[in-house]
Amino acid sequence: MLEIFQFIAVLSGTLFTGAAIYINLVEHPARMGCGTELAITEWAPSYNRATGMQVPLAIGSTIAGAGSWFITGNLLWLLGTLLIFAVIPFTFIAIMPTNKLLLDPGIDKTSPTTRALPEKWGTLHGVRSILSLVASALFLIQVLRS
Repeated sequence: MLEIFQFIAVLSGTLFTGAAIYINLVEHPARMGCGTELAITEWAPSYNRATGMQVPLAIGSTIAGAGSWFITGNLLWLLGTLLIFAVIPFTFIAIMPTNKLLLDPGIDKTSPTTRALPEKWGTLHGVRSILSLVASALFLIQVLRS
């Protein structure tokens, strides 16, 4: 059972990390390079699709990491689990207010002040990338040690 938990924790965590880093290093800079109006127009469908993928990955990695910690008692599994889990409340507390503004159908996509919203979102999303990267590294270290 431990091997299954470890496999799911590592696979889900690294897939989440890869997607998050891709968004920060590739997709979001590309959308921002197209101008504010187009960036905000493209952001909503991209966000909706990414949510459908990233939520199950974060939850799966959290549950499997917790299972690995419960079986082994190893604190690094617990730390990795807490870090990958942290992306969930961080999203709701820190990112969701910006998401709601970006998803507002009445947003003025041509306003210069509107450009600050996706810029802020990119910075906040970077926190998710870092949290998941450290969690994935901890999970991988544990698997390679055993």
